[in-house]
Amino acid sequence: MGCVEEVFERLDGKKFGKRGKREVDVMKYGGWRSPSRRSIKIECTATKQAKSAAEEEWKVKREVLLQKRVRSVDVKEALRLQKENNFVILDVRPEAEFKEGHPPGAINVQIYRLIKEWTAWDIARRVAFAFFGIFSGTEENPEFLESVQSKLDKDSKIIVACASGGTMKPSQGLPEGQQSRSLIAAYLLVLNGYANVYHLEGGLYQWFKEELPVDAEE
Repeated sequence: MGCVEEVFERLDGKKFGKRGKREVDVMKYGGWRSPSRRSIKIECTATKQAKSAAEEEWKVKREVLLQKRVRSVDVKEALRLQKENNFVILDVRPEAEFKEGHPPGAINVQIYRLIKEWTAWDIARRVAFAFFGIFSGTEENPEFLESVQSKLDKDSKIIVACASGGTMKPSQGLPEGQQSRSLIAAYLLVLNGYANVYHLEGGLYQWFKEELPVDAEE
């Protein structure tokens, strides 16, 4: 059975490609550049595992987020909520990025991790990433929810943050907004009973840009 990997951008989780013969649309983020449009097809005999909740189509995720009234807040509002209303910032970036700099008091649970296994499917995924010059490909962290639940109970007030933030707001170019790692994480949280979930609009990129408080680890 043929397969094509879904490649996620290192910083914000945007899809570079979709399963099948659809064209891959490679986006530019900051100083990281790739060809603007490429096509990729990885043929293999591996069988992909059943689709997880995180792999659900963005349109479906967005509808659930809107139904659950997940609110997006800008970085200054997030800082105020953290200080005045006991909100916790859940940083879902990779651990290494978190250690380089994060909002004080933030909790880190990465939603994607480096690919660990060497099954036929995982090898195909590594090839797909390597096609774009990415040699540290990531996969969904199967322990994400378990790790969150060990740190935050279902009544916790949470602001989910990633690098770029993404958005649920429609625009002319993005009629359904833009998916991101933090929005995927928010989706998983509300599906699993977390009722007070907010989303950081503009992401930590905007937090750092506005020179809000930052902690770092050696």
